[in-house]
Amino acid sequence: MIGIICALDKEAEKLRENMTSPSTEHVGQLEFTSGELKGQSVVIGMAGVGKVNAAMCVQAMILRYAPTLIVNSGVAGSLSAKLDIGDIAVGTGVVEHDFDTTAMGDPPAFFNELNGDTFPCDPDAVQAILRAAAAEGVRAMPAKIASGDRFISEAMEKERLVSMFGAEACEMESGAIAHVCFKNDVKCAIIRAISDSTDGEHHVEFYKFLPVAADNSARVLMRFLQNLQ
Repeated sequence: MIGIICALDKEAEKLRENMTSPSTEHVGQLEFTSGELKGQSVVIGMAGVGKVNAAMCVQAMILRYAPTLIVNSGVAGSLSAKLDIGDIAVGTGVVEHDFDTTAMGDPPAFFNELNGDTFPCDPDAVQAILRAAAAEGVRAMPAKIASGDRFISEAMEKERLVSMFGAEACEMESGAIAHVCFKNDVKCAIIRAISDSTDGEHHVEFYKFLPVAADNSARVLMRFLQNLQ
């Protein structure tokens, strides 16, 4: 089984519409819908926004459904001129930019269990997702993603994430998802379509372009699943 984590209803809408024999259940307040999508057995977990919500959703999904791969599908903000509205950032790794133990002498975002700052994504899944995007005619590139519990909108903040971590996209859930997957030895993949650019009015762009970005992310994910057959 493949797990899919979305934060927002809009990010999961197209995926749910294309599922066959869906069955929904709740674990606490978390909602999971299992069924078949493009020939694969999947479960979609609705996490909500932020790292704590995402971490709870992933751990509950792993314990309840035992997926072999968890894919985070959704939208992100661009930190690179190479990623424009609707393009796909395919996560190669994730840094939790708001994790800070520098007062103890550590580098920014340093985790002892990693001996570094970047939680990995499955490299085979990265390549398969890039092929799926090409087949769908959606522009995509491998990208390091910065994740934290803050909507990054100011240019100075975005520049800091680039200079400190070399990140190319930012959002609020994939750091926790990759972290929990790492701790459970479950493969992780990230598909994030760009909903706000590096130089626009970010809060305005997000709501304006969310439907387009969410649709692109879902299309690429479904093509990825179809290609696994």
